Amino acid sequence: MNYTFNQKNKTIAFVLIAIGLVSIAASFLTHNHQAWSNLLHNTFYFMAISLAGTFFLAVQYAAEVGWSVVLKRILEAMGTFLPFAAILMLVVFFGNLMAGHNGGHYIYHWLHHDLYDPASAEYDKIIAGKSGYLNLPFFVIRMLAYFAIWIGFTRLFRKLSLKEDIEGGSANYLKARKYSATFLVLFAVTSSTSAWDFIMSIDTHWYSTLFGWYTFAGMFISGIAVMNFILVYLVKKGNMPFITEHHLHDAGKFMFAFSIFWTYLWFAQFMLIWYANIPEEVTYFMIRFEHYRPLFIANFLINFIAPFLVLMTRDAKRKLNLLMTISVVLFIGHWIDVFLMVTPGVVKEHWHIGWMEIGTTLGFLGLFMYVIQTSLAKAPLLREKHPLLQESLHHSI
Repeated sequence: MNYTFNQKNKTIAFVLIAIGLVSIAASFLTHNHQAWSNLLHNTFYFMAISLAGTFFLAVQYAAEVGWSVVLKRILEAMGTFLPFAAILMLVVFFGNLMAGHNGGHYIYHWLHHDLYDPASAEYDKIIAGKSGYLNLPFFVIRMLAYFAIWIGFTRLFRKLSLKEDIEGGSANYLKARKYSATFLVLFAVTSSTSAWDFIMSIDTHWYSTLFGWYTFAGMFISGIAVMNFILVYLVKKGNMPFITEHHLHDAGKFMFAFSIFWTYLWFAQFMLIWYANIPEEVTYFMIRFEHYRPLFIANFLINFIAPFLVLMTRDAKRKLNLLMTISVVLFIGHWIDVFLMVTPGVVKEHWHIGWMEIGTTLGFLGLFMYVIQTSLAKAPLLREKHPLLQESLHHSI
């Protein structure tokens, strides 16, 4: 019941990373106007997937859930990408900041100093009014705090998990449950404020009171899709013989239910803003509907219609190939969703998706694969001394 990170998978990961590095280098060497946007898009997307793993793990502890014990190693492994996401986010932010100071294009328009000077022709009263929150020192402090909290708790859960493998009993489980409650409170705040900072502040004039929830829903669905893909992959490889169709059914239900939840938030945000027709709000959707219409429509069809039709029945959630396929579909669908959140605010209508953009994503995917598989190989996939193990092994619905 141990996973071996074999040479073939390592080679695949390294090839994808190499493709990503070449694509990123080509983007900057050819002065691709979308280069910084592309980096932020993928950094945020894979960061969100990793964070979703830690969040879902904390929910299992806090709610004292038994059925998911067999999945916890996967969730722990997903969280191990967060340190890499932190480094990448810092590189993207400060790299773009330096580029902007040297005459390049800022991802975050609010970084322009002239916007806050009443004597400047570039003075923006709305952005200046947000300077108490959107200023460089406070932004950096928040960014560091986010990653300190997320990575700190992720490592704490992992440490207690490995300690439990040695010691057994319920002491480490009870500690994890206590820390999970604390993490979930902090997550409730930081998941929203980080969405405001990393994504919503790109369109500095625009705001949405639903944006934090909307981003969370997309993050969680992406994470569940990746979790399910890894789960099915390990089952097919024979590494998790203890997984039954009942576990698959529950994992599929989460993917189905939260796809509906994401759709509800997508429609609520869009409908209320479009119906109210307030200029500083509706412009956010105008550029996306006018210049990104194919992706805008595809975003809805892929992320709602596909899981709704495919996963509605009981049997569909229990089929390995079907579950893996819809996981890939949702992974692509929410990649598009994050693309639509980031790119229009950075490059406006001058966008494209070519080999450099796809190659960059493949590079991030390769790094993510390498980190996750390395983590999976370091500990047994079944937590044999977990106090709720028997409940999980005999789970039936």
